[in-house]
Amino acid sequence: MSDSPGRMATVLQVLPALGAGGGVERGTVEIARAITEAGGRALVASSGGPLVHDLTRIGADHIELPMHTKSPTGIWSNIGKLEQLIREQNVDIVHARSRAPAWSAYYASKRTKARFLTTFHGTYSSGNMLKRQYNSVMTRGQKMIAISRFIAGHARRIYGVPGSKIRIIHRGVDLDKFDPHKVSAERVINLANSWRLTDGLPVVMLPGRLTRWKGQTVFIEAIASLKRRDIRCLLVGGDQGRSEYRSELEALVNRHDLNEVVRIVDHCDDMSAAYMQSDIVVSASTDPEAFGRVMIEGQAMGRTVIASNHGGAQESIIDGKTGFLAEPGDSEALAKAIHDALSMNENQRNTLVEAAQKNARDNFSLQRMSEKTLEVYDELLQLGPMR
Repeated sequence: MSDSPGRMATVLQVLPALGAGGGVERGTVEIARAITEAGGRALVASSGGPLVHDLTRIGADHIELPMHTKSPTGIWSNIGKLEQLIREQNVDIVHARSRAPAWSAYYASKRTKARFLTTFHGTYSSGNMLKRQYNSVMTRGQKMIAISRFIAGHARRIYGVPGSKIRIIHRGVDLDKFDPHKVSAERVINLANSWRLTDGLPVVMLPGRLTRWKGQTVFIEAIASLKRRDIRCLLVGGDQGRSEYRSELEALVNRHDLNEVVRIVDHCDDMSAAYMQSDIVVSASTDPEAFGRVMIEGQAMGRTVIASNHGGAQESIIDGKTGFLAEPGDSEALAKAIHDALSMNENQRNTLVEAAQKNARDNFSLQRMSEKTLEVYDELLQLGPMR
């Protein structure tokens, strides 16, 4: 990561904020760590948040700027702020991770001749020409990272991005954190007690914030159709202000008389222990996941993973070998997959778990994601500045 002899590259990542919960935010910190460990200099511009502490702890620098703004005047104002930052800090590469700040970063990079890179994290809403124009900034980097083959195909199909510009880098999972051997029994017991779980009963968990497209209603309907009282099912995730949807889920649980079977618990700060508490991990998203770290985390932790058969899940799960895929939005198909997973004998389960953990280690590690991202940075340095 050297821009010239004797000087290591400086990389500025730009995103709206550094909240604690999102994959974009976590990925920003993870790549900042990779930059510093490679001898480069890592800067992050955002409006701040809980993960600023994590950044400074690894030797990266955070610059607080109003990058969260979506107003045209705010975006325009941020161009000048970023231009000044790029010049003062001698930034070589600007890496934009979200649309509004990407517009500011794009024009600031053009003015300063810094290299410009984007990461395309999701499909975004593209129902009209104005929306597509707004989204198109994520395709304007000299190179564009797509977090899955699904996203790469979307960018080619909707925005006409040439394949030569796209670099597919799957999100990585910290295999030190998501290691079943590093989760103490005490952590698992404490979580079981707080969630009032009954000893000896299989646990089926759907992690994810309470929002309709995550498929919680499909999951509840699937559990209802199983007609089993000898399992416990958990919806793990905060409602983030969606109290009406949470009330709808509670009413659905009550309507199916599943109050002893299905429980809605809030956001969990110890997901490694939550996975260890579970026998089956479900992702029931009705819309395609751009990637879906839950599916990789579950495999890494040696759990049986079931996901909707679309989007990034088709890349992270080998159906029947490292997990199971079910038709999206189909509660009966999901119920069958859960039934099949619960019905596996010990040898079948061990075979699947071993293959799943190998899949996570070989293809979706944090180290692999970091190394591939640094390779793109090196590629940009060879390309020359933004024009």
